[in-house]
Amino acid sequence: MVEIKADQVKKLREKSGVGMMECKKALTEACGDMEKAELILRERGLAAASKKSNRATNQGIIESYIHPGSKIGVLLEVNCETDFVARNEQFKELVHNIALHIAAAAPTYVSVDDIPAEIIESEKEIYRKQALNEGKPEAVLEKIAEGRLKKFYEENCLLEQLYVKDNDIKINELVKQAIAKIGENIVIRRFCRYVLGE
Repeated sequence: MVEIKADQVKKLREKSGVGMMECKKALTEACGDMEKAELILRERGLAAASKKSNRATNQGIIESYIHPGSKIGVLLEVNCETDFVARNEQFKELVHNIALHIAAAAPTYVSVDDIPAEIIESEKEIYRKQALNEGKPEAVLEKIAEGRLKKFYEENCLLEQLYVKDNDIKINELVKQAIAKIGENIVIRRFCRYVLGE
C-alpha cells in the first residue's frame, strides 16, 4: 500500500477546495496519483452536486457588469441556499464570471426549459424544410431537425453554452463544479443583457 504524505493531501486540498479527509481518501484510492485523485474528487463532487440540485435556493446575489466602453451591460441573479455562501468570494467570483460570459456570448435564455414551445416547434419546422431543400430523404428529416435544434440550444441557452474562459466545459458544468466545491445548490435564476441602442 502506498503511503500518502501530508503535503500531498495539502496540495490536493488547495487544488480542489475539498476537505482533508476526502482528499486523503481519494489519494489512497488513486495510490498516490494526484491526477487520478483529482478525477475521483471531481466525479464524487459532481455526483454530490446533482444530489443538491433539488434543495431550495432563496439567498444569493444580483451582479451587474458593464463591459469596457459602456456599450454592453448585464444584470444577473444567481441563487444559493444560505446568506453565508452568498457572501463567499468563490460564489461571487462564479457570478461575476457568468456575467462576463453573458456579455460576451449573448445567450437569450437561461435553460432549454425557458424556451417557449412554439419557438422550438418553429425552429424544428425551419430545420425540416432546410433538410428537405438539401435533398435529404423524408425518413431522416426529424433526426436532422433534432440535431440542428441541439445546436440552437448551444447557441441560445446560457447553461448549454461553452464557457468563454474555458471551451472544454459548458456553463452548466461550471455551476456543478461550484456546487461541488462550495457544498450548496446554486441556481442561475435570470439575467438581462443590455446593448446600447437595441
